Amino acid sequence: MNEMQQAAYIMAQAACAQIEAIGMVQENAVDIANGRPPTYAILDFNALIVKYGIHHNAVIAFLNRGR
Repeated sequence: MNEMQQAAYIMAQAACAQIEAIGMVQENAVDIANGRPPTYAILDFNALIVKYGIHHNAVIAFLNRGR
């Protein structure tokens, strides 16, 4: 995988995390509108960073793979 492909992959992972986070925010908004506590807490949003491998160490490790 060349550098351009690596960058595209990281950006795609970030987009996936963002899309999932938007859905989580919307679900929380529905919960609040219906008088329920939010389904998702900050820890759930932070977990997306790990799930999609977009935290600093994961990205650096990914970029250094194959060197």
